[in-house]
Amino acid sequence: MAEFWLISVPLDKTSLQSLEKLNRAVSTTRVASSFRFPIPDLKVGTLDVLLSVSDELTRLDAYTESVIQRICQCMSEVMEHSRDKVQENTLANGVDLTSYVTHFQWDRAKYSTTLPLRTLTEVISKQVFQTESDLKSRSAAYSNVTSSLQCLEHRIEGSLHIRTLTDVVKKEDLVLGSEYLTTLLVVVSRENFAEWERTYESLSELVVPRSSRKLLEETEGGIFTVTLFKKAVRDFKAEARQHKFTVREFSFEESQKQEEEMTRLHANKKEQYGTFVRWLKVNFSEVFMAWIHVKALRVFVESVLRYGLPVNFQTVLLQPDRKRSKHLRELLDSLYTHLDSAGAASKPDVGLDIPDMSMAPQEYYSYIFYKININLLTN
Repeated sequence: MAEFWLISVPLDKTSLQSLEKLNRAVSTTRVASSFRFPIPDLKVGTLDVLLSVSDELTRLDAYTESVIQRICQCMSEVMEHSRDKVQENTLANGVDLTSYVTHFQWDRAKYSTTLPLRTLTEVISKQVFQTESDLKSRSAAYSNVTSSLQCLEHRIEGSLHIRTLTDVVKKEDLVLGSEYLTTLLVVVSRENFAEWERTYESLSELVVPRSSRKLLEETEGGIFTVTLFKKAVRDFKAEARQHKFTVREFSFEESQKQEEEMTRLHANKKEQYGTFVRWLKVNFSEVFMAWIHVKALRVFVESVLRYGLPVNFQTVLLQPDRKRSKHLRELLDSLYTHLDSAGAASKPDVGLDIPDMSMAPQEYYSYIFYKININLLTN
């Protein structure tokens, strides 16, 4: 993953000379890698349209990036935060993100250059909005299945008070089908084992003597059976509570239903996992590509607004060396200070008449500059 600087300069004689100097400096000092970033001829429209579209693109840029990050975050959660798996699936048009950005080509099939700038902006905006809407519904559906499964697993693997006892209790452990007798399951803490053995027969007058058996023993305690007359169950439970013994509700039918529900939820989660991951992969790619086209649109619109007509500018994509980005910034400022002396100071919010500055304070330079940060897994 990496960070890129997308810059645009006019094609006047001085700027062209500066561009040549930049290319030489980049190749000799290795402060950055340089790539072509071709932007096609687009319909310019009126000044009012350009100003309006510029504002819309500023919002769309931030919105699209946020949707990309949400897709990426969702993918990370679904894949249990496996960074390698996420990186394998966060591709753009079948290639890694760096390759897509550094070999960018305008997709005329999706975003026809015959369309007005406003229409192109609306097409991308609707695409991203629909993706976000689908993400919310699909994520909610997958979360519901996962939560239901976790809840059931908690009951199966939880404490003795809530755990499913299908693998513990056998039919021969209980009195079944009797008109008068029944068998209860009682949770007893470890420190109360001796008291249970000493007192359980006296918790009710109708307890069958020596009927208690220990079915399960763990660190926290154990589960015991006790057989008694059905009409004494209510009194027995009340007395058991007084002695801090907990009578568990249990039926083979309910346990069977839980097992069937567990099987159904596992199958449902497995099916949804495959479908959801495929959807995330496809739509991550689509929205990421749309985002880079938004960057291209912003460069085009801003270049026309800043450098005027006829359309005549050069776009360069730079991948700064992380340790030398400050030096690269100083180099760019020195080469293009002639374009706007105020911009060379890199002052936030300078020149509020610049359309993309009207939305929020941001860096402004004498050349047009947009950052493309594809470190999505760390944001």
